[in-house]
Amino acid sequence: MAGPTGTYGGRSAQERRAERRERFLRAALDQFGDRPGYRSASVTALCEAAGLSTRQFYEEFRNLEEVLAQLHLLVNDWTEQAVLEALSGAAGLAFDRRMAAVLRAYVTAATADPRRLRIAFVEIIGVSEELERQRLVRRSRWVELILAEAEAAAARGEVAPRDYRIAATAFIGAVNGLLHDWTAGQFQASLDQVVDELAALLRGAVRPTDRD
Repeated sequence: MAGPTGTYGGRSAQERRAERRERFLRAALDQFGDRPGYRSASVTALCEAAGLSTRQFYEEFRNLEEVLAQLHLLVNDWTEQAVLEALSGAAGLAFDRRMAAVLRAYVTAATADPRRLRIAFVEIIGVSEELERQRLVRRSRWVELILAEAEAAAARGEVAPRDYRIAATAFIGAVNGLLHDWTAGQFQASLDQVVDELAALLRGAVRPTDRD
């Protein structure tokens, strides 16, 4: 076997570590995002699910909280990528149509996998101050996106110019609460109904004019 910076089986040490890390994260997505959930998970069980050793686990992560933190970032990255693609595809559209496309992309990506949804909206809550800061930082990115879109629409004369930060923050909170309750079965609705409701809520929050 080669040294730690060499190759083995045609793969570098870095590639092997990346593969191990991915296997741990896949196993954690199942365990944290389904059963038993983060608070009932253990390093031993996660290693068994990944088919790796505890020694290998601690070569990649300090603890289970670090795994959860990484998963939370990944889940947000996947959803954010879908939204950015929707924004690109909606270039030139009026504000309400552009935001409808964005909301559909967000809701579809966020709810496509119940495990991801649970990581983003349930398991991350109340774990530690560090993870709470991470959650708020990532949520602020969604607030900034809505704020930027509202300000751009105001510059085009589609909505009245004003400070939209409070409205954007309140809207993101409403989105998260609605998706959590929807996927938890608190009410029955189709994807189209959820997107339409959120689009109407956003239109009301920014009070757009009747201009196209």
